[in-house]
Amino acid sequence: MSITKSYRFEGSEMNQKLLMGHPSGLFILFFTEMWERFSYYGMRALLVLFLTSSLVEGGWAWSREEALGLYGTYTMLVYFTPIIGGLLADKLLGYRWAVAIGALIMTLGHASMALDTPWGLYAGIGLLVAGNGLFKPNITSIINGVYKNAQDKKDGAFTIFYMGVNAGAFLGIMLCGYVGESEGWHWGFGLAGIFMFFGMLQFWFAQGIFGKIGLGPKKSAEFDISDAIESKDTLANGGDEKVEDDEVVSVNVQRDRYIVVGILAVFTIFFWACFEQAGGSMTIFAKDYTNRVLEGAAANSFRIANTLLTVVPLIIITYVLIKLFKITYKKYFASNFFLGISFAIIWIIVVWMLAKQWDTQNPEIPASWFGILNSFFIIAFAPLISKIWESKYNPSAPVKFGIGLVLLGLGFGVLAYGSAGIPQGAQTASVSIIWLILAYLLHTLGELSLSPVGLSYVSKLVPAKVIGMMFGLWYIAVGLGNKAAGAIGGQIDAIVESHSMSYFFMIFTLVPVSAGLLLMLLNPVLKKLMHGVK
Repeated sequence: MSITKSYRFEGSEMNQKLLMGHPSGLFILFFTEMWERFSYYGMRALLVLFLTSSLVEGGWAWSREEALGLYGTYTMLVYFTPIIGGLLADKLLGYRWAVAIGALIMTLGHASMALDTPWGLYAGIGLLVAGNGLFKPNITSIINGVYKNAQDKKDGAFTIFYMGVNAGAFLGIMLCGYVGESEGWHWGFGLAGIFMFFGMLQFWFAQGIFGKIGLGPKKSAEFDISDAIESKDTLANGGDEKVEDDEVVSVNVQRDRYIVVGILAVFTIFFWACFEQAGGSMTIFAKDYTNRVLEGAAANSFRIANTLLTVVPLIIITYVLIKLFKITYKKYFASNFFLGISFAIIWIIVVWMLAKQWDTQNPEIPASWFGILNSFFIIAFAPLISKIWESKYNPSAPVKFGIGLVLLGLGFGVLAYGSAGIPQGAQTASVSIIWLILAYLLHTLGELSLSPVGLSYVSKLVPAKVIGMMFGLWYIAVGLGNKAAGAIGGQIDAIVESHSMSYFFMIFTLVPVSAGLLLMLLNPVLKKLMHGVK
């Protein structure tokens, strides 16, 4: 078998030029998604902190239960609307237009939130939800199109793409969080809109690299006859590429594969109901129960560590950016221009932020800062996990999901142990930051084992003609998990009052560990139902 032929990616000729072993178009999507995640996670880092802060601090002085209720509803709707966005793209807009329009709507949402008024916040949340619905399922559908004839490379592709997700989350939490907490909440809310706008322009001016992928239904139909002729010629010439035709798959086989998607979706709900405590109860734990004021040697250690933690990942991402520039700058100059401008602004803000922190005698770690640990660990470990998934040690989807759930539970076990000394009913404490750091490390490894793999297996197990809709349904499961996260996390005060903080985190230890072990036990049955999909 010809290796070059078997890894022929869809899209234009330029998309055949590889970066990190993958088509260059993947990295156009990498940076587009990065700015959208900057938007989402920047908002996510600030929302609960803003709502629960006192009026003197510029917040709305909501109770923790009220704030986490709104947080859960917002994050749920963010994942519910992709089903509508997927359908609109499949039937009317095409994936590319859906991504571009969604990015524009989200830009307007951040502009609305920057107005510093109650109606501006609610209108902004609504626009972010609507824009995300168009954006989220359809950018992943474009990846599916690129890897149509390279299925065994798809797990690695989604893991690299997930690195872009977390690069955006890293920058959004770090910069929006710092600006919001130090300069004013609505400056932080508005900052993400700038980069969402640049992300839209970067994608729009480089979309030609995808060839016919993601066009609207009418334009895609123009290629149907030529595709059929090309496929017929390939078979007539003894071509060794084999692509599974949706029509060839029997009804019973496809039914079984849908069952697998449904089972994995149920366990996904459990995962996100626990994982999304990061933006809720774990943020409250960081703000009110963790010692964040540093002095002397500890302050210097934090300054050095934070500088490295900030600059090193940004250098790595900038390196990827430069490598992409070398491939695409001649044909897609406008796209590269807007991407370059956005990174120049990022570097300026980072230098300003670090300079202020070094000038402060006893720096206080922002409560939102801990959120960047998840993104940092993903940027650090995603390439390694991607290589494992492409090696002989690649486990099946149910085992990957099970590992992810167990690791997530162990992270909460660390918090349960670290908070054991907090008295029952306490509203504040001063626990070491080490427990949050260890928890985020374990949660990150769990996330890498489950989240990007879930997207990849959905694309493998369902027919291509309904992929946009199915990604939307998958995100509904994620949304249910997010709503559950807000509802359960909102009980933190009641549970701490009646039991303890350690008891609260032990709940989030036992549930995912039990679910993960059960899923691994079901692995033989699920593998049979997948009918050869690996």
